[in-house]
Amino acid sequence: MNNKKIQTLLPLYFSIAVIIGMFVGYKLHSNMPTAKSFFNVSGKNKMEEVIELIKQRYVDPVNIDSISEIGIVNVLETLDPHSVYIPTVSIKEMNEDLEGKFEGIGVEFNIFNDTVHVLAVLPNGPSFKAGLKVGDKILFVNDSVAIGLKETDKFKSWVKGPGGTEVNLKIEREKKILTKTVVRGTIPVTSIDASYMIDSEKGYIRLNRFSGSTYEEFMKELEDLKAKGMQRLVLDLRDNGGGILDEAVDIADEFIGDNEMIVYTEGKSNPRKDYYSKRPGMFEKGNLIILMNEGSASASEVLAGALQDLDRATVVGRRSFGKGLVQEQYTLSDGSALRLTTARYYTPLGRSIQKSYENGNEEYKKEVINRFHNQEDQKTDTSKASQLKTYKTAAGKKLYGGGGIWPDVFVGLDTTYFDTTINKFYLKNTVGNFAYKFYINNRSLLQKYKNANEFINGYQFPANFFESLIQFAKKDSIQITNINTPSRDFLQTRIKALVARIIWGETGYYQVLNSEDALYKTGVGQLK
Repeated sequence: MNNKKIQTLLPLYFSIAVIIGMFVGYKLHSNMPTAKSFFNVSGKNKMEEVIELIKQRYVDPVNIDSISEIGIVNVLETLDPHSVYIPTVSIKEMNEDLEGKFEGIGVEFNIFNDTVHVLAVLPNGPSFKAGLKVGDKILFVNDSVAIGLKETDKFKSWVKGPGGTEVNLKIEREKKILTKTVVRGTIPVTSIDASYMIDSEKGYIRLNRFSGSTYEEFMKELEDLKAKGMQRLVLDLRDNGGGILDEAVDIADEFIGDNEMIVYTEGKSNPRKDYYSKRPGMFEKGNLIILMNEGSASASEVLAGALQDLDRATVVGRRSFGKGLVQEQYTLSDGSALRLTTARYYTPLGRSIQKSYENGNEEYKKEVINRFHNQEDQKTDTSKASQLKTYKTAAGKKLYGGGGIWPDVFVGLDTTYFDTTINKFYLKNTVGNFAYKFYINNRSLLQKYKNANEFINGYQFPANFFESLIQFAKKDSIQITNINTPSRDFLQTRIKALVARIIWGETGYYQVLNSEDALYKTGVGQLK
């Protein structure tokens, strides 16, 4: 065992030794034999011994499972930042994200003034078929009163359930009380936030994750865009935290020729495994731009790193998160799971994606925040890049290894995001609540716009818009009378985007946001 590992595990061993020492000391002080107690737990390792001794001899009743979980978590924290223990109660929700589906009624909702309001209805989903509409207020779920709820978790637990079962809802719509019976069904957790044509030749796709259905979803959108004449593509991976590696590999395969290396993995107990392209791709020709930021991680970095190494894509934005560790999930006897790091990702040129965690997990978690404080996210940090190992692509482009994927074209962070007043708007969901109320009050006027493009180019907020926002914000104790012009424009764009989301879904939301987004505009400008 090397010195670093000894230093890392020493606190754990020391704690166990102290507990055992205290136990031994107590027994000797009481002139009682200790052989019998230790004989009962012999043959176990130290951790098992301590748990067993607490179980047999501790003065008060103890939840042994809880103690074991604490011990597991502490052990994993000495390894790396991404090896985690998943309690049984969390397994289902985490698997739903990876599987890309769950069972429910297919609505998005929020609580306004103690009442559940329907914000969106999944097209052709269970609630759509039952006749629910945006703006409906849900008063009862079966026999449970939905009025007066403070948190959304309870409502979620009421409407989720096995497919084919019924949920009886009592709703209020335009001052009328209606009863709706919704038959629960499978609700997709989509990987595609937005997909649309920028103009007659340029397309845009935004991916939010890599789940079990991502490749299938991606291909459907890619085929649709190509049918509309797309010859150049912006692939937006901003804030995509990753997911299933094979989905990212399959998507990469669509952009490159046969038998090209996409990524390889390697670890102490896992021999090197190479992933190659296997088939003709649907978009092997045509300019490709990838948008990334500090929230792009894992499988996102695998996809971007491969296409960057192979001179197939230009990466625009900021340095990605830097998660290049491979986890495998092992189910434990009680149904909980251990997600254990078993290997590292490497790009085709051999670049490691993983950033350093040698200063501990806490410093690792703060690393992205530190980029903002040292202004790396606002300007290119050439001094830091110069300390890294460099690589060259076949076309002669210089790339850097370690610490994530470095962009080919840097675009600094818009610091308006960090305005303290705007943060209050988001923390209290004031901006979302205002957008919903605005839509409800102006629904008939907004319905004349056929699509998001018409809305972006043709709609102007009324003259009293900002005064209405000021008065609405006061109810949440937010003062915006003296807010500066960039922050005012920022809020106005967000509210317009949220209104578009209610009408045209996520694609409408991102079309509005992107119309004022510097990173997006730079990426589109790189399409040639």
